[in-house]
Amino acid sequence: MAAGGIIQGVLSIASLYSEKVLEHFRNPKNLGEIPDADIKETVGNPVCGDMMTVYVKIEGNRIKDVKFQTFGCVSAIATSDVLADMVKGKTIEEALKITSRDVAEELGGLPKVKLHCSSLAAEALHKGLKKYLEKHSSQKDGG
Repeated sequence: MAAGGIIQGVLSIASLYSEKVLEHFRNPKNLGEIPDADIKETVGNPVCGDMMTVYVKIEGNRIKDVKFQTFGCVSAIATSDVLADMVKGKTIEEALKITSRDVAEELGGLPKVKLHCSSLAAEALHKGLKKYLEKHSSQKDGG
């Protein structure tokens, strides 16, 4: 009986998500950290318990690499991973234009109750990039 309940639970999870979401969840390519990252930003959602740290390496004005560590649900892990794919090679300005909606659409959609996960991924990236720009702007200004 317990095994049947587990199988039923797995089947219902699979029916909620697109194959692309499940692929990014099962096999995240961008999981980890960058020891000498230019950006390390952590955000969390106390309501659902998801926590996400994004690491970004920048060369010139381009995002060279992105890694993440996420404690959370299927959607939180998948959105972290796909966001990393989406911003690699982009300029900081291009990356700042990526919205939570863009992240969800890249995954083929998310259940409405999980859309906040794409907001969390975009929030971590945007927050980190803005801090990076502020820091480097003040250094250029002699601050």
